[in-house]
Parts: sequence; C-alpha cells; structure tokens
Amino acid sequence: MANYLKTVVAPQIPPQIYDSFIAAIDKGSIRTMPNRSMPAAPHPTPGALLMGDAFNMRHPLTGGGMTVALSDIVVLRNLIKPLRNLHDASALCKYLESFYTLRKPVASTINTLAGALYKVFSSSPDKARDEMRQACFDYLSLGGVCSNGPIALLSGLNPRPLSLVAHFFAVAIFGVGRLMLPLPSPKRLWTGARLISGACGIIFPIIKAEGVRQMFFPATVPAYYRAPPEAEF
Repeated sequence: MANYLKTVVAPQIPPQIYDSFIAAIDKGSIRTMPNRSMPAAPHPTPGALLMGDAFNMRHPLTGGGMTVALSDIVVLRNLIKPLRNLHDASALCKYLESFYTLRKPVASTINTLAGALYKVFSSSPDKARDEMRQACFDYLSLGGVCSNGPIALLSGLNPRPLSLVAHFFAVAIFGVGRLMLPLPSPKRLWTGARLISGACGIIFPIIKAEGVRQMFFPATVPAYYRAPPEAEF
C-alpha cells in the first residue's frame, strides 16, 4: 500500500501537500475506511428530523449522496413552506411523516443504482458477472437512450424506479444476446441463464431493502396525503 501511494497517488496530488503526504506515508498507520450502505428507516421523532448520511447511505461509487441530500432538502422545504407555526412538535412530526414517502422516488432510484453497480463491478470469479460487467460498458456505448437513460438516473434527473429496473434488465438481456452470437452453445446458454439469475440476485434484495411499496406505489402509503397541521386544526 505504501509503495502504491508513493508511486501512483503521490504524483497526482498538488505539489503544496506532496511533502506532507510522503511524510504521512513514511510515518505509517495507513488506515482504510470501509464503505457502508444503510437503507432509510424512518424514525419519526417530535422536534427532530434525520437527513443526509445520518439517515440514509448508499455506496459512494456513483457519488449520489449529495444529490439525495439536496433532493431531500427540496422535499422538506416544500412541506414546511405553507406552515406558519412550527411550535406544535407532535403535530408537525405527524405531518412530516410524508417526507419519508415523498423522498423515495429520487432516493431509492439513486440508492438502488449505486448498490447494483457496485455489485456488478466488484471483483468476482464468476464468468456470468464478467459478462454482465462487459454488457454494461457495451450497452452504454450504444448511445442514445441506452446512455442518456442511465446517466439521467445517475444524476437524479429521472427519478423513476421503474425506468431503473427496465434499464438494468435491458443490460442483462443485452448481455445474454451477446453470448448467443454468432451461435449459441450449451455453455453459452448456461452462462446466459446465470447472468439473468445473477441480475435478479443483485437488484431484488436492494429493492426489498428500500421498500417495494414506497418505491413503486408511493401513492398507496397513507402518509403520502398528510395535510399541514393548520388544515387539520
């Protein structure tokens, strides 16, 4: 690790901190920070509202943390904008339960995409996983909707979980199609079946952790229709 930091990383850092960087390496005690994912679990508490990484974390591969945080701020602003009295903590807490549902389209799309891409691109001896990884690159290189769609999902411009699932399985089916050319064989068919199975094993547990109902049918959640406290009283 020390050799890697000196030979690969050090030449890329600003010259102003180069000497300090090398000195820190020579001192030792190089620490690693594990990545964490934490699906949003609502904890309505009068007088407090969790946001950011304290509430919801996803793998940093896609850099979606700030996008989700800023989207949450917009959702919260729109909820509290019509309020004139913030002193009734209990009534306000009940009203803000809708926040956890209204944030889901953007948050769950980015969270699911980050987790799925991490699983696809993580090192694995599985041949089917390698085919899925290569299919991702080739699918994006097609251009048009095959690149615009995933980029819109990554950036939060298209917060539609169904669109995410469609593109994810389009990549898997595209990968199977690549395997079948020029001629299918029993080995290729088996790899294709494992590719589809692996794709399901990647994305469905992530969707389950995010909440199927909240992701795809948010309007069926009662909190979605919470009225401001002033309207209730």
